[in-house]
Amino acid sequence: MESNIEIIKVTLNDINALAQIGRQTFQETFSGTNSADNMRTYLEDGFSVEKLTEEVRNTASQFYFAKLNEQLIGYLKINSGNAQTESLDTKALEIERIYVLAAYQGKQVGQLLYHKAIQIAEELKSSFVWLGVWEENTRAIRFYEKNGFLAFDKHIFKLGEDEQTDIMMKLEIQNQVSSVNH
Repeated sequence: MESNIEIIKVTLNDINALAQIGRQTFQETFSGTNSADNMRTYLEDGFSVEKLTEEVRNTASQFYFAKLNEQLIGYLKINSGNAQTESLDTKALEIERIYVLAAYQGKQVGQLLYHKAIQIAEELKSSFVWLGVWEENTRAIRFYEKNGFLAFDKHIFKLGEDEQTDIMMKLEIQNQVSSVNH
């Protein structure tokens, strides 16, 4: 299956599809552990067509779809420069989102999206890649640890009215390059 998955850059023509996959994957991932009201607020605000249009237009942010036989099965959002959600380093690259439909989790889709982010970080000559992951999302934490990320700080992520703690993790790009070459 992995060889049949395409990673395609999202354009302004894809906003409705991006909103749909964004809402669906976020809801599948977090609805069981958050209140319906907080989920509804976050989904309406975070995945509105207006907000996504603004984000896709921002040249310091990029979105990519994972497609299998023309079906969207996941997506990636990365930020560089001033588009990062935390001001850490202008030479850093943030992975803001890697989300995969529940039916395709554990089938290397997230890994392919992750590799796309690392490829772009290398092209941009980023010093490191970082992200925030909810402290209760142990599956995602394990995924990033397996890929060499280390926790370095925490920040607050607001889901509706709920303030949640994200573990901030980072990967030095030089380490990634040398581990790939060995």
